[in-house]
Amino acid sequence: MSAACIERWLPDADATARLASALAATQPAHAVVLLHGDLGAGKSTLARAWLRALGVQGAIRSPTYTLVEHYPLPPDGKALHLDLYRIGDARELDFLGLDDAGATLWLVEWPERGRGALPPADLQVDLSVAGAGRRARLLPLSPAGEAWLERLSGGLQDLPVRGPEEVAPGSG
Repeated sequence: MSAACIERWLPDADATARLASALAATQPAHAVVLLHGDLGAGKSTLARAWLRALGVQGAIRSPTYTLVEHYPLPPDGKALHLDLYRIGDARELDFLGLDDAGATLWLVEWPERGRGALPPADLQVDLSVAGAGRRARLLPLSPAGEAWLERLSGGLQDLPVRGPEEVAPGSG
């Protein structure tokens, strides 16, 4: 991949929602997104805000126990939000009927647990706790992901690259 990753510091849930809105506004027609991060890193918060930004109405449930939640997207798309934390083997995904899901957006938490059973990904989002906020690192995994990050990069000026607790290289 030729496009570099994008990193941003998210001081609060509002900043996470702004990132999600920017991702939603620039995503390709079909996208598979891998959401990485420890428990509490903000994966579900980002996914929920992303789905809201795409126009999902009503309750947005966490797929922690159901493994997958389906959401209709206006005008005629479909999103899948998966949380694979509780599966023991990627073969368990066969029982979820994802092959014929016809989703235009896949948001996959704990994707490493579904390795080999998921469609090829376009974007990886790494989230981690950083001081009082979160750090987001966006990495393209396909040509569509590269083009996506190029479209996205201009819409993130209001999100800082570093948080107040982080020291810029060479300044400390």
